Amino acid sequence: MELLARKITIDRSSPVPLYFQFAQQLQQLIENGELPPGTRLTNEIDMADQFGLSRPTMRQAMQHLVDKGLLARKRGVGTQVVTNRIRRHVEFSSLYEDLERDARSPRTTVLSIGTVSADAQVAAALRVEAGEGVLRVERLRFADDEPIALLTNHLPAGLLDLSEEALAEGGLYQLLRRCGIALSTAEQTIGARKATATEAKLLGESRGATLLTMSRVAYDGAGRPVEFGSHVYRASRYSFEMTVTAH
Repeated sequence: MELLARKITIDRSSPVPLYFQFAQQLQQLIENGELPPGTRLTNEIDMADQFGLSRPTMRQAMQHLVDKGLLARKRGVGTQVVTNRIRRHVEFSSLYEDLERDARSPRTTVLSIGTVSADAQVAAALRVEAGEGVLRVERLRFADDEPIALLTNHLPAGLLDLSEEALAEGGLYQLLRRCGIALSTAEQTIGARKATATEAKLLGESRGATLLTMSRVAYDGAGRPVEFGSHVYRASRYSFEMTVTAH
């Protein structure tokens, strides 16, 4: 590609590894929009020859950007630029609100909504008896028409009336606030695990792909738990960010 030839330069006298020089400059072109999502790149052999790099070096550079979620290899298509990873600041907000704020065109498919018996984990989180009826909601959240997260939430029975239509049009926290339920604090845990076959299919990932996980219990002003969320996110498209300060 002419753009790469004009914009990317390799400094062989630099102590920075050659693969990283190439990958870093290609990443800048992607993040500043000069290589928009959907752009197809020439094959690695041709690019290696063009920049005077060995094929293993070019393969390492491309894999570096695949691992960061900026490139994707597709059979029969080649290597393409993909939508930039969504970076979410860890704060008291819903995913829908965060995507709206970042102009990422959020959309929701409600997979299920109904009353279920609380298992031990849900009962402990919501401070109810095991086996007690609670409301369970499962949704698939999209950003720019791409599946990004699978959200499962449990709420105390009778807390509020939720419809599939309302859940499809906005975030759960927005609905809680509209019903006069003020969220005050939350306990949150972030982790990672492998996707199940069902999760991988819904999220458009390969079976066993790494997913980010987040569990959160939200409380009202009186300290009562009003929501327990157990969510999984595509690690290839999503990351959490937080600010750490010294005391």
